[in-house]
Amino acid sequence: MEEVKITVRLNGPYRIQGPITLVDVEGNEFELPGTEFVALCRCGHSKSKPFCDGSHREVGFQAETRAVPPAES
Repeated sequence: MEEVKITVRLNGPYRIQGPITLVDVEGNEFELPGTEFVALCRCGHSKSKPFCDGSHREVGFQAETRAVPPAES
């Protein structure tokens, strides 16, 4: 099985690469066949949520958050 890779982009979206299935709040599954990667919005301004439409550039989105290891319990 192919590996899924999630990349946190500096001041931009989350980039997900690999075979994924998107599930909405009602449990409907949306497969994305033939797509090598998707970019998911994290600025909150995309008009095509959950997907990134580049709005982060227009609004000057700055993300302090970087990928860090989870805290130990």
